[in-house]
Amino acid sequence: MKTVLITGANRGNGLEFVKQYLERGWQVFACCRSPQSATQLQAMACSALKILPLDVADTGSIQALRGLLKDQNLSLFINNAGVYGGGQSLERVEEEKWLKVFRINTIPPALLTLALLPLMDRSRPAKLAYLSSKMGSIAENSSGATYLYRSSKAALNQIIKSLSIDLASEGMLVAALHPGWVKTEMGGPNALIDTQTSVSGMRAVLEQLGSAESGGFYNYNGAEIPW
Repeated sequence: MKTVLITGANRGNGLEFVKQYLERGWQVFACCRSPQSATQLQAMACSALKILPLDVADTGSIQALRGLLKDQNLSLFINNAGVYGGGQSLERVEEEKWLKVFRINTIPPALLTLALLPLMDRSRPAKLAYLSSKMGSIAENSSGATYLYRSSKAALNQIIKSLSIDLASEGMLVAALHPGWVKTEMGGPNALIDTQTSVSGMRAVLEQLGSAESGGFYNYNGAEIPW
């Protein structure tokens, strides 16, 4: 059975990833900060779903997750957890809020990867996917502002690219994914697509991910995004 670990699994795209992988017969490890209050996730309870506590901003929580997983073999890791931080103009930037966004969007994906590497399945090409954003693309930035979110995702993109190079010798495949503008708590009601469309598209991208595509930055519809 294929296995996937998903962060930020209690709502939005994370919850939809859980649903779609369960429907396809995967073993799913769904991680969120407060499993006891994740009612929609709890409603999916079945033998193929394990709900685990994880606060990505807490290094102790990351290490505890590693202990809970023990000797699992993970086929896929999806780093979905993230925050927006608001649409700050330069005049509204606050240092502590900026650091908080980096402590969730940028640093934890690298620390989680380090913790999970021993668990990634070496018998086939294990895949690591990180939800980034077009707003982290320097080439795509034509409107400015949103300093916190843009910079956190641009920095994440560099981490993803380095991981794709550093893990290639171990046969692992790595990708940055843009989910689109999605109708979630973060995306808001005016967004262009729903979670089903976004997640089914990203799953298709991951299914086609091979060594030639590893290290790329992809839209949910499969189009490559410039850095």
